Amino acid sequence: MKSLLLSILLILCLSSIVQKSQAQYQYDNRVYRPGIKTIQFYNTTKEGAFPVINLNSNDQLLLSFDDLSGNTRTYNYTIEHCDAEWNPSRISPTEYLQSYNEDRIMDYRYSVSTIQKYIHYELKLPNRNVAPKIPGNYLLKVYENGDTNNPILTRRFYVVNSRATVAAQIVPSNDVQLRQTNQKINFQVNFNGITVQNPYGDVRILVMQNGRSETAQLNTRPTYIRGSSLDYSDVGINDFAGGNEFRHVDTRSLRLNSERIARIFRDTANTVLLLADRSRDQDNYLTVYDNNGNFFVRNQEGSDPLVDADYAQIYFNLGVSGSTADNSVYVVGKFNDYVLDQHSKMDFDAAKGRHFFNTLLKQGIIDYQYVLVNKAGKADYTAIEGNHFETENDYQILVYYRQPGARWEELVGYLSLNTTKR
Repeated sequence: MKSLLLSILLILCLSSIVQKSQAQYQYDNRVYRPGIKTIQFYNTTKEGAFPVINLNSNDQLLLSFDDLSGNTRTYNYTIEHCDAEWNPSRISPTEYLQSYNEDRIMDYRYSVSTIQKYIHYELKLPNRNVAPKIPGNYLLKVYENGDTNNPILTRRFYVVNSRATVAAQIVPSNDVQLRQTNQKINFQVNFNGITVQNPYGDVRILVMQNGRSETAQLNTRPTYIRGSSLDYSDVGINDFAGGNEFRHVDTRSLRLNSERIARIFRDTANTVLLLADRSRDQDNYLTVYDNNGNFFVRNQEGSDPLVDADYAQIYFNLGVSGSTADNSVYVVGKFNDYVLDQHSKMDFDAAKGRHFFNTLLKQGIIDYQYVLVNKAGKADYTAIEGNHFETENDYQILVYYRQPGARWEELVGYLSLNTTKR
């Protein structure tokens, strides 16, 4: 009896430790330390590209980030297989990894001739030590000193084994009231060589706008089934607000003002004051080149922006008519993973009727937008920025398939399309 009680207590303790470890990680793009900045993660074929690779190919992903602590640290990493909704697949690492479970990031360099000192780290995946064995969603976890309970950052990426083809069209919304603002995605998936026994349970398809998970739509039921082809064109699905082109700030030079910069101060730190922004919800659509929320590290006065681009405290300010403290406004972009928290929330000055925000950013071209959140916590991405069917957006379609009896979902199809290339 005593040994049984001890065994139960041991199981409970181990379960608590596992839950504690998992609770520290969010299965999304997140940063867990304020000193970790400028995280980039993309397919090496193009800077800023969507982080998807083909299984057993020469494709690679590049992870890079800066550590502003000033001291070299031991950073380890691993990857974990997940389902279409980013729940852990609960399978053994030996089932989804070809080689080792974890490795150490060995590539790092010190900043050169910058006011803000930092250490720049880089990692390429897959590599000979860590490589995925099966297709699907993966979460990259970076942690310190081999301790998974000491997380640094997490990044999502996708490994596809192309066994299904996707054809898609971008059309105006079926809702007449939304035709001037929304972009609807109709698509067909052809499972060549795959016998799908239950299309309503074995297939799930995710549609993303500009790689953003918070506005993505998951399709679980096809509109029509025609042999091995599934059609998703129902009037009420995959209808996205077009939004507006992103605003941007250009800090490639900290000596000369770009078109959106009011003042630059350089002393013991770099400070950049931006020109005042205003609401664009009543404006007509205007074609403006943007990077669909992305950012690029650049330095006109240097030779290698990865280590000689400096950091600057960027000050944003926004005037919105009728603003009150009841609604909150956030500044988001890929530079902060579009996270709505205290690190992206603007302060409201009731006397001036304006919102203010500042954050530390590396030199370059940074896309951003303003998000309005009401008292109930509901985010509105178009209330301040405006909403137009003509807006240029990228869309990603990801096809997930669970084989009969399988314990995990595979990514078997992927398509990227752009609204201007129809």
